[in-house]
Amino acid sequence: MVHLLKSQTDEAILWLEKAGSISPALPFVHAVLASAYALKGKTERAAAKLREARNLGGAGSYLNSIRTEEMEYLGVPKIRALYEATYIAGLRKAGVPEE
Repeated sequence: MVHLLKSQTDEAILWLEKAGSISPALPFVHAVLASAYALKGKTERAAAKLREARNLGGAGSYLNSIRTEEMEYLGVPKIRALYEATYIAGLRKAGVPEE
């Protein structure tokens, strides 16, 4: 996640793919990977990872819409800006709708 927040998308993808192979049942890993792939323009891969994250996360998953107000750590302006410019922007490109 840190690599993604620092806009080091290639490095983020490398480490997220490793994490996904070690812990394939974690929806968060697939969600961040979907975001990273979308930011790189790899929309089909992003959509596939988003589907995996949603399947693993269940019906009430946070990946059904972007609700940043539920992300408490986004209360810090600098952190919010990093997330908005990277992770959340990638989720939007991957197909996660606004509320």
